[in-house]
Amino acid sequence: MNDARARVLGTRRVYEGKLLRIDLEEVELPGGDRTEVEIIRHPGAAAVLPFLDEQRVVLIRQYRHAVGGFIVEVPAGKLDRPGEAPEECVQRELREETGYRCRRLVPLGRILTTPGFTDEVIWLYEAHDLEVGASACEPGEEIEVFEATWEQALVLLRRGEIIDAKSVACLAHAALRRGVAAFP
Repeated sequence: MNDARARVLGTRRVYEGKLLRIDLEEVELPGGDRTEVEIIRHPGAAAVLPFLDEQRVVLIRQYRHAVGGFIVEVPAGKLDRPGEAPEECVQRELREETGYRCRRLVPLGRILTTPGFTDEVIWLYEAHDLEVGASACEPGEEIEVFEATWEQALVLLRRGEIIDAKSVACLAHAALRRGVAAFP
């Protein structure tokens, strides 16, 4: 793998909002070509697949305005402050979105969501030893929590009913961890 990097010749911030920032960078690519690149800067996020036991998981249906409806996902959220550990974030999001707390997290890795235009990284986890509690969704979040068997979750994945990238990756990594083919 080639570790060469582009040389940044200039950066201009074109947008800064609550969730993300957009930079326009002039760069010299490793091969010498110069180009202008739009980059969405994101603080990062964490996602979790909660296991009630070895046969049952917790999933959510969340309304996503950008795609025009509800989609099936694993609980997740962005890192809220600089230096927040992904484990802290995922514990908070699990409580807020599902009401569950967990005593044990298993790291599954991380993904780059769309490296062609954003630096967003999402850390993936399994949650075990859950305790039920009350959810506390943020204003503007519409979330339905539901249980599925592990096999039902994999069927949703195989049928293309789970299409959210972080959720696909989380389920696929959990399947690999169990020695199960997520996409046979």
